[in-house]
Amino acid sequence: MAKVKHESRWYPLESGESVLDGLLRQGVSVPNSCRAGACQSCLMKAVRGTVPEAARVGLKDTLVAQGYFLACTCRPPEGTELEVAGAEALRVPARITSLTLLSADVLRVRLVTDAPFEYRAGQYVSLVRADGLARSYSVASLPREGELELHVRLLPGGAMSGWLAADARPGDAVQLQGPVGSCFYVPGRPEQPLVLAGTGTGLAPLYGIVRDALEAGHSGPIWLFHGARVPEGLYLRDALRELAERHPQLHYRPCVLAGGSRDVAEGSLDVLIRTECPKPVGFRAYLCGDPQLVLSLRKKLFLSGLSLKDLHADSFLPSAPKAEVVTNSPAGVR
Repeated sequence: MAKVKHESRWYPLESGESVLDGLLRQGVSVPNSCRAGACQSCLMKAVRGTVPEAARVGLKDTLVAQGYFLACTCRPPEGTELEVAGAEALRVPARITSLTLLSADVLRVRLVTDAPFEYRAGQYVSLVRADGLARSYSVASLPREGELELHVRLLPGGAMSGWLAADARPGDAVQLQGPVGSCFYVPGRPEQPLVLAGTGTGLAPLYGIVRDALEAGHSGPIWLFHGARVPEGLYLRDALRELAERHPQLHYRPCVLAGGSRDVAEGSLDVLIRTECPKPVGFRAYLCGDPQLVLSLRKKLFLSGLSLKDLHADSFLPSAPKAEVVTNSPAGVR
């Protein structure tokens, strides 16, 4: 069997078990979120021993060179002895500055860091509470604004969202890890049409990307589609309409499955996109939100002529089941 040494104690792993699952099963608190190798909140450092290459897929070269790997995708072969350490050195201390409801189930969380923190609007970070609870959220703010802005969906029984909504206060200390993700605006080709689409808090990264593009002088048409089941699921509508009024190249299109009105389309998001942008050849696309929707839109836009190199997507993965979580180290996502 393989075994892992963490904080001076050895822990055996079952056959085919990941380092993360093995440690959690035996009561070790390890920050984690998506458990799918995407959010990187479960990063650990190999102090001694060999890590499978699959556990380093998606990591920056600088992290690989330092020995970091993803505990959730690390399944050491039989007989492996691996000594590991946490990724505390990669975290930046931060403080909550404000908590504001944007809708009945979306909370805007703003934070400042105690040290420089480089990111691009649209990337995502892991928010780590003092007890090790971690969740990943997309960044809606621009670096020049001085505060990081996260949009947190309030989920019934949600560990992090419940704490933020009911118990957290401005001034509370947390930590940030990241950023991660390639879903951000890259200057160049300012005349290129852009299409951005997302549902729910998938709007958060798109809100940042749109404003980043406009500040960079993007002159081509920008189509922003935000979908929800009912009108109450749409948020920042007034802010986005005002932004569109100031920038004629921006076309904001909110959409709901039921309860549409004169200024809110009714129907599926993909149909609205196909109506407004029937031939997206030469476009650049940013897709965020529900994994099935992102995958479907990505396929349909590609089949409509949009190049794969111009398709940027981040899926919002579901939380791990509560039963699989150990005290002080629940899993989950943005």
